[in-house]
Amino acid sequence: MAVPAIGLSGIGLRFVFAFCLVCLTWNPTRFNYIEWARAQWDGLAPLVLFAGIGLLMGWIFFVRTAAHSLGGLGLILCLGLAGTVLWTLFYFDLVSSTSTTLLSWVVLALFSAVLAAGMSWSHLRARWSGQATVDDVDNR
Repeated sequence: MAVPAIGLSGIGLRFVFAFCLVCLTWNPTRFNYIEWARAQWDGLAPLVLFAGIGLLMGWIFFVRTAAHSLGGLGLILCLGLAGTVLWTLFYFDLVSSTSTTLLSWVVLALFSAVLAAGMSWSHLRARWSGQATVDDVDNR
């Protein structure tokens, strides 16, 4: 059985999709679902709900896949690594805690990186170890 190929472009693409999902949901500008839903609920409730369900589907897909791929401990370690990166940025004064906009973008990028890592981990593990995993078996 061939090990699925994944490279930097595959990981980068997963990061871009995760970043789009995260930023479409909320970002520090006024161009996000949360702000749009608040402003448009009275006039466009069906469209707001439709878009919200679409985003929710994306979130469920990304979070479940990442959690399944990384496992509980792996997810905790990835979040811990992201928190350490944030701490390092504060420690060396690369990001100021008073700049809420920049801090928001950094946290959004780090959270997207955790989701992308979860989306990529099974492929990387299979490629590095040469072992394929079978998670769900159909009992026919």
